[in-house]
Amino acid sequence: MTQHLAAPSTGTSADAPGHRTGWWQDAVIYQVYPRSFADGNGDGMGDLAGVRGRLPYLRDLGVDAVWLSPFYASPQADAGYDVADYRAIDPMFGTLLDADALIRDAHDLGLRIIVDLVPNHSSDQHEWFKRALAEGPGSALRDRYHFRPGKGAGGELPPNDWESIFGGPAWTRTTDPDGTPGDWYLHLFAPEQPDFNWEHPAVADEFRSILRFWLDMGVDGFRVDVAHGLVKAEGLPDLGSHDQLKLLGTSDGVLPFFDQDGVHEVYRSWRTILDEYPGDRIAVAEAWTPTVERTANYVRPDEMHQAFNFQYLATAWDAKALREVIDTSLNAMRPVGAPTTWVLSNHDVTRHATRFANPPGLGTQIRTAGDRELGLRRARAATLLMLALPGSAYVYQGEELGLPDVTDLPDEARQDPSFFRAEGQDGFRDGCRVPIPWTREGSSYGFGEGGSWLPQPVGWGGLSVEAQTGAAGSTLELYRAAIAARRVHPGLGAGTAVEWLDAPEGLLILARPGFVCTVNTTDSAVRIPVRGTILLSSAPVTTDGAEIEIPADTTVWWTV
Repeated sequence: MTQHLAAPSTGTSADAPGHRTGWWQDAVIYQVYPRSFADGNGDGMGDLAGVRGRLPYLRDLGVDAVWLSPFYASPQADAGYDVADYRAIDPMFGTLLDADALIRDAHDLGLRIIVDLVPNHSSDQHEWFKRALAEGPGSALRDRYHFRPGKGAGGELPPNDWESIFGGPAWTRTTDPDGTPGDWYLHLFAPEQPDFNWEHPAVADEFRSILRFWLDMGVDGFRVDVAHGLVKAEGLPDLGSHDQLKLLGTSDGVLPFFDQDGVHEVYRSWRTILDEYPGDRIAVAEAWTPTVERTANYVRPDEMHQAFNFQYLATAWDAKALREVIDTSLNAMRPVGAPTTWVLSNHDVTRHATRFANPPGLGTQIRTAGDRELGLRRARAATLLMLALPGSAYVYQGEELGLPDVTDLPDEARQDPSFFRAEGQDGFRDGCRVPIPWTREGSSYGFGEGGSWLPQPVGWGGLSVEAQTGAAGSTLELYRAAIAARRVHPGLGAGTAVEWLDAPEGLLILARPGFVCTVNTTDSAVRIPVRGTILLSSAPVTTDGAEIEIPADTTVWWTV
């Protein structure tokens, strides 16, 4: 068993000075997408050895924990979110020994490790599912998934009208061992990802065992994929709509396959396991819900510790909209005693440096590059705002380099499964998954000796870690300075509230103990009174003693 990381020293909270109830309350957590982070064996695909070799970089960046996207044994029909064996490492990423070494090294460097867990569905190559198909109708293993007879005279129609998130029906018909058409099985995502039936006790037992396996390995927590999807409405009723995807994340989007109240029993049982282990092990919900208030249900005191704030991620670069979502988020989490989380990018959405380069209202998957200079300027300002807010912040690999999305990947290079389907998600997630650049030169800009699994843009080296390290004004150095300041400033980090100060239209001015953050979201420079001593700014600013001129799309941190 890996020796567990010791608990960090306590600090101060904006609301309870001198006290924090857990390291996750104000953690900065860095998401690693393993296949695109670093390649340790030169085969063009990132791996655990590559991640392990770059851990000192993450320590120096100043983050508290590293979240690893899936590295389990998988046919890779959906980039590892189709798991065939939850206790094995896919050979493309290494071995269990590599995972153990990574966890040990991370702990030695003061970093925690969070791993992805995929409980809503397995791969169709999972042993349970393969046996369920091979044994045919009547197999007890079929009860661990959602197998149903079809409708119509010959069972030729799906059991209900549910649609896959990746497009098309959420059902695929099987062929019985004798070659005749058989029952259908449910898959809310790709056909290669059959949904588990969480009403079956064997499923719950299996995942409790999986939790213990990785906790015994020494991991510090789990990011729970599709945490809102495990339990389906009784009877799997028709939805009666053929435009179901538009209901996701809307106030009236009550779906029989998402955010059912029964999921909370699962997470209460998991919490008892997490609490048995030393070192404050945590669970983080990826829960797409209609409202922030519904998201708060996942982080009640006896359930998970954090939940992703997707409403914040999807908010436009607009002062009024940002203030509203910040207030709503803090207000929703305060009653359940959970930290609010803040995130701007991840492996499923267009990088925020590109989202902010485009007009608002285009969603979170955007196909156009937009105004690169504008996008970077806003992204830097948005980062300082995010890191000033009370709670925990998530950083997606490469955003600290100011990387844009790669919007011009040729179709033949794309690998996002939803890209190849007629409907569903836009299928342009590959753009945020292009391997990140480490060096100015080289066939893959330091990613690895064997090229990269997705083509990197020409000029990628100019944004590399090597190019930006020590460069005054670089985005990497901005992140390093902001995270370092957040770690030591008594007014930053944990907490549940901000104080809004009067501000001109288009500006945000928020205060925390000994600290003020001013944000100009307009396209023009604005002059306001000096607020104290400048701690950090996302762009150069000028002062004349009594007033400061804040450029367009700029955030300034002050100590007061």
